[in-house]
Amino acid sequence: MKHSAENIKAIMSEFPLYGDFVSAGPYGSGHINDTYAVAFNQGGTPVRYILQRINHDIFKDPVSLMDNIERVTRHQAEVLRGLPDTSRRAIMVIYAKSGKPLYQDRDGNYWRVYVMIEGAHSHDVLETPSQAYHAARAFGSFQKLLADLPGGRLHETIPKFHDTPSRVAVLKEAVEKDACNRAKSAEKEIEFVLAREGVVSKLIDLNKAGLIPERVTHNDTKLNNVLLDDATGEGLCVIDLDTVMPGLALYDFGDMVRTGTNSAAEDECDLSKVTSNPAMFAALAEGYLSEAAAFLNDKEVEMMPFSGILITLEIGVRFLTDYLQGDVYFKTSRETHNLDRCRTQFKLVESLEAQEEKMARVVVEALGKARVLDAS
Repeated sequence: MKHSAENIKAIMSEFPLYGDFVSAGPYGSGHINDTYAVAFNQGGTPVRYILQRINHDIFKDPVSLMDNIERVTRHQAEVLRGLPDTSRRAIMVIYAKSGKPLYQDRDGNYWRVYVMIEGAHSHDVLETPSQAYHAARAFGSFQKLLADLPGGRLHETIPKFHDTPSRVAVLKEAVEKDACNRAKSAEKEIEFVLAREGVVSKLIDLNKAGLIPERVTHNDTKLNNVLLDDATGEGLCVIDLDTVMPGLALYDFGDMVRTGTNSAAEDECDLSKVTSNPAMFAALAEGYLSEAAAFLNDKEVEMMPFSGILITLEIGVRFLTDYLQGDVYFKTSRETHNLDRCRTQFKLVESLEAQEEKMARVVVEALGKARVLDAS
C-alpha cells in the first residue's frame, strides 16, 4: 500500500516532531510493513525519521507488539547509557501526541515513528567475512543484553513463528487444498520437505527435554536487520524488532547462516549460483560466539551448524506454503516469486547439509577463540 506525501505529512503531525516537513519516500527492502524515510528541516538542520505502517494482517495485536518493543528498547537504553554513540546503538521510539508508542488512523492502520540512525546501513547480501563477523557479533550482543530483561515473558507477536513442525503441517494442508492449482508446479519442492520431515522437531524436542532453554530472541535475524557503521564497519544497531519474543537462541543463529552464507540473492533464479560460503560461516560463528559464548550452554553451541540447516529449510517451507496459498504473506513482484525463493532456500539446505561436519569443527574453533578473549 503506497501513501502520498500529503498523507504521510498528516500522519507525522500526530507525533510531537519539531521543524518543517520536507519530504517522504519508501525506504528499505522489507517484505511485511510499509516503511518510509521522512525528512524534516529543524532550524536549518535536516533530520530524518522512520515511519512505518504495521501490517496488522500479519501482526494481529500491534499494541502488544509495541509493548515488547518499548520494553526491549528501554532496557537497551538503560544498559548502554554512557557508551559512545548510545543513541545509535538502539532504536529510539517517538511517542505519539496521545502518549502511546503508535498512532491509529481513521482507516484502522497503525503507525509508529523511530529516529533515523544515520551513518549506518544494512546489507541484503554481505560482501565480506568482516561484515558477517560484525553483524553476527551485534546479534550475539543483542541476545546477551536481553538475557536479564525484567518484567516477565514477552508477548508472542506471531505464535509458533519458528515452530518448524507446525510450518510443515500448514504446508501439508496447503498442498491438500491446492487452492490456486499450483501444487503440480512444486512437486519436487514438496517432496524435498517430506524427505526431511524427521528432523524438523529436533530443536523443539531439545527444548522440551530441558537441554536448551527459552530465551529472548530476535527471531528474524536476516543480516539486513543489523546496521553496520559506515565509518568503522562495526555492527551498530539491531533493527526490525517486531518478532522479538520468546524463542531459542539457535533460531537467531540459524537465520544468520541462512542469509549470511548464501552466495546469491534470496530470490535468485539461477540455482547454480546458490551455495553456502564456508568463509562466511566461519566469520558468523566467530562473531556470534565472541558475545554469545558468555551465556550459551554446550548443547546450544553443539547445535549451531544444524540450526542453519533447519531455519533455511523452514523459511523455504514458508515461501512454498505462501506460493501454494496464493502469495498472501510475503510481498511478490512476479507470479513465481515465492516459488523461486523456496527453490533458492532448498538449494542452500543441500549445500549446508554437505558442510555440516566441517561447520561443527569451525564452531569448536570459534568457541575456543571466544574463551581465550573472555579470559584475557
